[in-house]
Amino acid sequence: MTLKKLVENLEFRQVSIHKEGESPCDIEKLEIKDIKIDSRKVEEGDLFICIAGAESDGHDFVANAVKAGAKALIIENEEKTMSKLIESGLSLNDLAVIKVEDTKLALALVSESYFDYPHKKIKSVALTGTKGKTSTSFMIKSILEKHGHKVGVIGTMGWFIGEKNEHLINTTPDSYTINRILNMMVEEGCDVAVMEVSSQALMLKRTAGIVFDIGVFTNLSPDHIGENEHKDLDDYIFWKSTLFNQCKHAIANIDDECYDKMVEEGKGYDITSFGQDEKADLRCTDIRYVSKPGFIGVDITLDGVVKGDFEISSPGKFSAYNAMAAIAVASKFDVNNDDIKDALKNFHVRGRVEAVKVSDRFTLMIDYAHNAMSMESLLNTIKAYNPKRIVSLFGCGGNRSKLRRFEMGEISGKLADFSILTADNSRFENVNDIIADIEVGMKKTDGEYTIIPDRKEAIKYAIETAKDGDIVLLLGKGHEDYQEIEGVRYPFDERDIIADIMVELKKKGFK
Repeated sequence: MTLKKLVENLEFRQVSIHKEGESPCDIEKLEIKDIKIDSRKVEEGDLFICIAGAESDGHDFVANAVKAGAKALIIENEEKTMSKLIESGLSLNDLAVIKVEDTKLALALVSESYFDYPHKKIKSVALTGTKGKTSTSFMIKSILEKHGHKVGVIGTMGWFIGEKNEHLINTTPDSYTINRILNMMVEEGCDVAVMEVSSQALMLKRTAGIVFDIGVFTNLSPDHIGENEHKDLDDYIFWKSTLFNQCKHAIANIDDECYDKMVEEGKGYDITSFGQDEKADLRCTDIRYVSKPGFIGVDITLDGVVKGDFEISSPGKFSAYNAMAAIAVASKFDVNNDDIKDALKNFHVRGRVEAVKVSDRFTLMIDYAHNAMSMESLLNTIKAYNPKRIVSLFGCGGNRSKLRRFEMGEISGKLADFSILTADNSRFENVNDIIADIEVGMKKTDGEYTIIPDRKEAIKYAIETAKDGDIVLLLGKGHEDYQEIEGVRYPFDERDIIADIMVELKKKGFK
């Protein structure tokens, strides 16, 4: 594609880098092979876009990019760029330099052009909120696929297209990656794309230029506030709310105290509200907790734009709200109640309160809860089912906040009946040092606990010692299939670990 075509939606100025009498590079004829934002990945014929991030600035590496074969640069900082290029002594005869006000926005708009606007070729659903995005996105996927759609997902657990999936570093990847994945979805025959959109992604313009058919707001509580994130709660709320400005239709939780700040009448999008409030367009009139051997979930009764009773194979009030959001989306696709019911009854998300059947005597679940807020929410949810005991098995990540360890220890000590302290991703820290920090919080409570640093042995102990009616929670790993130790990721999928343990225990007569 020519550079002229790539920058067709940008406001820009071509920087003169040639000597007097020389003609500038002709962007109408300059063919671009690919787009890169990492100078180490640049190849001959690429366009290099200089992104100034929290830890590094692409403008510092323009010489590296040109040396590697970049034929064009898109920049914000002209002075730094020219200084680096002059210092390098490289030949700039065939180089085009494009100056814009915002290279993050430029990356989004250029990526759209490069992949020929894939978001215009597929129905799209975007979800934002502090909690519930992942579960709700997979509920939507499950329902729409039951109705005959082919659905792709982008989010915390990676991207999913049919049986294909791949891990992503960020919940919402950079705009080039988003457009690349959307293009893959189109090529693979998907007719719906479901995407988690974080507040950080909105602030960094990763979804700029995309018009979503439907935007969903799940809930909001303080999170991602601090250095290199949001300066305060108002900033966090503001950026969340900007999602609806690029949506045709908004679906929002009317029971959340931030509802009025998230949605505004007359902003160019239609609004469908959900919740237990009498004014909700999709209203939940009853939530019933369901528990049976190896299964806990909720039944809900709905009125409004969708009417009926629905069983969800995921526990707690938050699951009811996730289901309401998904059902509201389904109503926009005219999905019938039978398809919704079948999808939700058999629904599960890998690593999100995921039940793993090992016995009829107790319930074993895997969940990604890896901070105090998510742990507290889950433990309170499980308490509502009146189990014999709640057994909480968890660790904390290395090279992360010690405060998180203190808090998680205290929460588990207060809310669980028994805690098993073990390894998580220790990274470059000693697992025993991490557990010692967790103990600081644990000792503020009267909670009973034991320490088993080897996570496989800890899981085996939890299963062997489980009592009738217990709910055993394996927390922190969730969907992850590895354990990171000293910079190396070792295979560690808790489902496989459990299967191996059960083979061993059944030989000993375990039931």
